[in-house]
Amino acid sequence: MPPLPTMVHSSSFLLPSPPPAPPADADAENGVSYAVVVLNQRLPRFAPLLWTRADLRVCADGGANRVFDGMPELLPGEDPDEVRTRYKPDAIEGDMDSVRPEVKEYYSSLGTQIIDDSHDQDTTDLNKCISFITKNPPGPDSSNLCILVLGALGGRFDHEMGNINVLYRFSNTRIILLSDDSSIFLLPRTHNHEIRIERSVEGPHCGLIPVGAPSSSSTTTGLRWNLDNTSMNFGGLLSTSNIVEEETVTVTSDSDLIWTISLRKHT
Repeated sequence: MPPLPTMVHSSSFLLPSPPPAPPADADAENGVSYAVVVLNQRLPRFAPLLWTRADLRVCADGGANRVFDGMPELLPGEDPDEVRTRYKPDAIEGDMDSVRPEVKEYYSSLGTQIIDDSHDQDTTDLNKCISFITKNPPGPDSSNLCILVLGALGGRFDHEMGNINVLYRFSNTRIILLSDDSSIFLLPRTHNHEIRIERSVEGPHCGLIPVGAPSSSSTTTGLRWNLDNTSMNFGGLLSTSNIVEEETVTVTSDSDLIWTISLRKHT
């Protein structure tokens, strides 16, 4: 059986300076195009940084309210109207039951695309946003697309689970769920995974969680409590409150796993 291909992960997009040039290996983050999705939760402190770094910016319905109200709060030394003009979403997508009418009108007047999907009540607003982005990728190569979701954690638990479900529904797309406290993304079983730790912005606490299906064999390196062909399942062992020990963590599993790592507060 041929070895699995390796997928490389990095949180370099959180670094305050531009991400360093990636290594030359073909699996690294060469030419990554970032898209940002803003959900209807409080903006994380690093929202302006990621917004500036992104090539496409989409608000999920009430996420537009969060950008309109929250960006000036995160940049208190600047004129609020200038901030709102500068941090204008490219699109507002969803069923339009949460965005305030005056916010929708404000951004529409600035040229923001308004996509009313109220006819579709079977998918979440995040699901709709991811579909829109994957059909309209910001870069020439959609395989290098990485979608950063702000406000994905916190608030109602069913919303959080719906957001995690989107990782599985779009398992061929790199999607990272972000809050002030945590980063979460899917490690598909179709690949070996190399997670490059940015110690200045993340860690040391981390976890590996088999959401949706048990894992009968997971193996890691780089953690304080590594897994060695270990089985994990709800009702049994989960790798929570683990600690990153090395600059690189590797993960191989027979099941899709959720990787989560804490974010440092000064990010």
